[in-house]
Amino acid sequence: MSFSFSPLEISDVLLIEPKVFRDLRGYFMEFYRIDEFALGGIQYKFVQDNQSGSRQGTLRGLHYQIRCAQGKLVKVIEGEIFDVAVDLRKQSSTFGKWVGSVLSSSNYQMVWIPPGFAHGFYVLSSWAEVIYKTTDFYSPEWERILIWNDPAIGIKWPISQAETPLLSVKDSQGKLLEQADLFD
Repeated sequence: MSFSFSPLEISDVLLIEPKVFRDLRGYFMEFYRIDEFALGGIQYKFVQDNQSGSRQGTLRGLHYQIRCAQGKLVKVIEGEIFDVAVDLRKQSSTFGKWVGSVLSSSNYQMVWIPPGFAHGFYVLSSWAEVIYKTTDFYSPEWERILIWNDPAIGIKWPISQAETPLLSVKDSQGKLLEQADLFD
């Protein structure tokens, strides 16, 4: 196998480690194979690829879609981020819980976040480029935003108390979990 799949504290969220082949020229790795991902428990069809570039201190998220819910395969191609998934599936035993991982271009790790989760990340390095595959198309009419610092969720972002993350206007207006539109 070219990948190892490890469940995080919320077992539906998987940390994926690809096999990296290095030599004097650099490295080579696969970052997606439908057959091996199916064996690892990810049996979704990806329909859209996205890429973002962000400067240090940027926080993107926590985004989700209440219809056309997106599963996401997240990978960093430059820099380092703290990546977060929040379980918004009302019937889940981990509803309202979060899990976070440091992803970087040097550790090559990826995270699989299934549909039903809010997703966001905070940029740790001076610059980060993130790519992610999604299982459904972006649908702005169904997009919702959970506020990044909801005390009921208690995400432990690697941000000092004196620091204010860089947020888009849209992300700064996210809702608390108790006010959020959720999945059926």
